[in-house]
Amino acid sequence: MGPRYSLSHSPRHSLGLGAALGLASALGIGLLAGSASAGSTTDPQTNAQTTPQAAPRSDYVKQAALVDQEDQRIMQTRSVLAAILQIGGNATAQWKRPQLFGSAHGKTLVLPPSISGKAYTVADLEKYGGKYFRKQSDGSYLLGVHVFVADGAELALRDPTGPLVIRMGSLPGAFSSIISFGGSIKVEGTPQQPVQITSWDPRLRRPDTEVSDGRAYIRAVGGDFKMKHAAVSHLGFYSGRTGGIALTGTDRPASAVKRLSKEQRHAAKQRRLQKNKEGTASGGGPGDLETEQPRGTATHFPAADLVTGAIDHSTISGGAFGLFVSGSNQTQITDNEIQNSLVDGLVLHRFTKNANVRDTRVTGSGGDGFVLSRATEKIRVNDCVAERNKGNGFTVNGQPLAEGPSASGESLERFGDSSVNNSLAKDNGRYGVELLGGDKLAVQNSKIIGGAMGIVVRDGAFGTQISGNQLLRQSEQSIALRDGVREASLAGNTVVGARTGIYLRNASGTLVGNVVQGASAHGITLVGDAKGSQVRNNTLSGSGTSAVSDSPAHGKVKRTDNNIEGWNDTASVWTKAKRYAKPMNLIWSAIFALVVLSMLRARGNGGLRIQRTGVHPYELQRPLEERPAVRLPRRVEAAARAAAQAVSHRLPGSPPLPGSHHHLPEMLGLSGSDLVRASTKQTAPRPEGEGA
Repeated sequence: MGPRYSLSHSPRHSLGLGAALGLASALGIGLLAGSASAGSTTDPQTNAQTTPQAAPRSDYVKQAALVDQEDQRIMQTRSVLAAILQIGGNATAQWKRPQLFGSAHGKTLVLPPSISGKAYTVADLEKYGGKYFRKQSDGSYLLGVHVFVADGAELALRDPTGPLVIRMGSLPGAFSSIISFGGSIKVEGTPQQPVQITSWDPRLRRPDTEVSDGRAYIRAVGGDFKMKHAAVSHLGFYSGRTGGIALTGTDRPASAVKRLSKEQRHAAKQRRLQKNKEGTASGGGPGDLETEQPRGTATHFPAADLVTGAIDHSTISGGAFGLFVSGSNQTQITDNEIQNSLVDGLVLHRFTKNANVRDTRVTGSGGDGFVLSRATEKIRVNDCVAERNKGNGFTVNGQPLAEGPSASGESLERFGDSSVNNSLAKDNGRYGVELLGGDKLAVQNSKIIGGAMGIVVRDGAFGTQISGNQLLRQSEQSIALRDGVREASLAGNTVVGARTGIYLRNASGTLVGNVVQGASAHGITLVGDAKGSQVRNNTLSGSGTSAVSDSPAHGKVKRTDNNIEGWNDTASVWTKAKRYAKPMNLIWSAIFALVVLSMLRARGNGGLRIQRTGVHPYELQRPLEERPAVRLPRRVEAAARAAAQAVSHRLPGSPPLPGSHHHLPEMLGLSGSDLVRASTKQTAPRPEGEGA
């Protein structure tokens, strides 16, 4: 059965306040103030995996208060330890041994640096924890107290004699934790016998699946954290730093008790000055100014206060956040499985740099699978799998921490140089990969299956590289660039089965050598400001209104050498007409129509000029003296016929009228026989080809 995530109250078996107080006292945790559910437990019948749901605001307020109380407890413990160690003398020597600190927020077993310099082990926890770290009849250990590993101390959780199982007590409003502040925690198992760590409700004798009242967790603040061959389940609540397993840096000094002698301070100063003379970075020591190209954030994290870590060959399941990392450098996360996290699976948060995530699988998260938040840089995600997460498979956010003046004075620079390579995103609820802002983010040689969209780049990302990816069965667009993306490069990607293969909206990029198969609307679509985009050497097949749709776009778009032979154009006649009704097309069409009209009008008596072979086109424009004499027999004969008709219709005995046609034959030089012949020709058929 998986964890149940609901911040609202669930039915519980009533044990009564007295019984709950007794159990809490036996565990040494102490009931946290403000817990209204101390007398109830989770109903075993409801121990089933569900997705995150909306909860009453009161539950969120209560969990946030628990996080604040944990922060106060950690700071109080650290401050008390620092004050004691500065006293000196016998009191300090006594407190340099492991001690139980009490507070209003529970008991804490403090592990200061050991005198021998050796790491604390499970045997030491059993020795100094007493009844708060007990071995059970089944061989497991029940932790009923907070553990604080101080700066310079090391805690090693391993058992060479057999499998190590640690159950961290977790009651409603009262839970245990393992925290290091500048120290070191090592969890080391073997492939055959991994270390097992889980939250545990001793009343129900099973892991704690209720997060609304707090839950056990592990956290490293600065220092070093290593975990290998471990199985961790059902830890954490509400925030990243209390979310299960958390590696966090700090802007506070890791140690307040480490003091250098006068000679050591002078030696350190000489080393810094020497580095300055050599032109190398000084590391930002006191009294020195280090200038470099502004980038990222104005917040300074000294290297000594960053956390470093390595987690490999481990399984993390049922946590609030599977694994949370912030303020770290060169963290290595390799060969892990993160399952059924209530929020996000793997979160690399602010100021995480130069981390490598490899061969890690995240499945079933209530949010995103992998999250690279703002202010992360140079993260490499290789050969990883994100499957069946409710949100995105991978989210990479390179946006600046501020967009203008802010109280913290954060820089406006974008973050970037992170990439997702050779990875798989399958059947996630939202997108396969989402890139938000940033510089030079990349998704390469990866496979995206399912989801509403495959790869989405937005919010002003610059210089994004998307190449060599395979995208299958997206319901909308496989690759989408939108909202101010500039100078993106899409090359060698293969898209199968999406409605639209590649979509650009108010974005520019170079699309070269991509293959789109089986698209049902468009192969490539450009909308809005696409100035500077290039679409060339792409192969597009499918069925839809157009293979490349750029009619809604404006700005110069270069389209060359795209192969659309496999595209079935289903556009209507009107759509096709609008597609070709461009201004230049209309102008040239008008010019050709004018030429054709001129040809049709260029008619003579012989018909179209093109049909009159052997005749000079400008015959009538030749000089008069060069023209041949032409007899016009048809005109003479017509005049003769008219005269004959006039004579035949004159009344007998009437004198000829002056100016009449009586003398017309003589005027024309025609005899009576000519008139007779002319009159008989009125009904004779005309030779073919003669005009009127």
